[in-house]
Amino acid sequence: MYALSEPLPTRIDVCVWAADPLSRAGTVAQLRGAAGIRVVDEAQLGQPGLALVVADEVDGDALRAIRSLHRSGGAGGVALLVTRLDDRSLLAAVEAGVGGVLRRSQATVANLVATIRAVAAGEGTLPPDMLARLLEQVGQLQRQVLAPRGLTFSGLTERELNVLRLLAEGLDTAEVGGKLYYSERTVKNIIHDITSRLELRNRTHAVAYAIKQGLI
Repeated sequence: MYALSEPLPTRIDVCVWAADPLSRAGTVAQLRGAAGIRVVDEAQLGQPGLALVVADEVDGDALRAIRSLHRSGGAGGVALLVTRLDDRSLLAAVEAGVGGVLRRSQATVANLVATIRAVAAGEGTLPPDMLARLLEQVGQLQRQVLAPRGLTFSGLTERELNVLRLLAEGLDTAEVGGKLYYSERTVKNIIHDITSRLELRNRTHAVAYAIKQGLI
């Protein structure tokens, strides 16, 4: 588990989703006796609040639940309590919006509450072996899929990032072209591609976006 960096609320509302009634009932029974936790229905979920998905494996139903709860205005985060989780399912769960994972074999009340409180505080939490596997998958994605296409995890190419860095320094499009040995038209096309793909208003908005996202 990671150390928490923010003060936590005294009580966290938790909505429990499970594919079968017995799993939900057992998890709810555990949480009802935990200090600082209030079990609520999804409609009652407010802030601070969290959704807990309980599953044997990350199948289609579990992924749909994770995505729906992650997009819900009330859910401040989604934690996953799972029996089996292979590498592909781990990545799919994270992509769907899971912020913390706990194995059901390790689901003591203390561990379950610690996972809930970590996710509610915005702290990602995974068992150490799962974290290592996830990092390896991220590395493979960069090496095998993104890098051959000239992309980074930001969705921007190195060429696009270089243009944005120079624009952030106050250069105009002609000066950017001179620095990078591009024509001014090429620079303008690059800016247009960025703003269109990311739905940004103009080059100023693109630079602000890149700075805010920590890309430049």
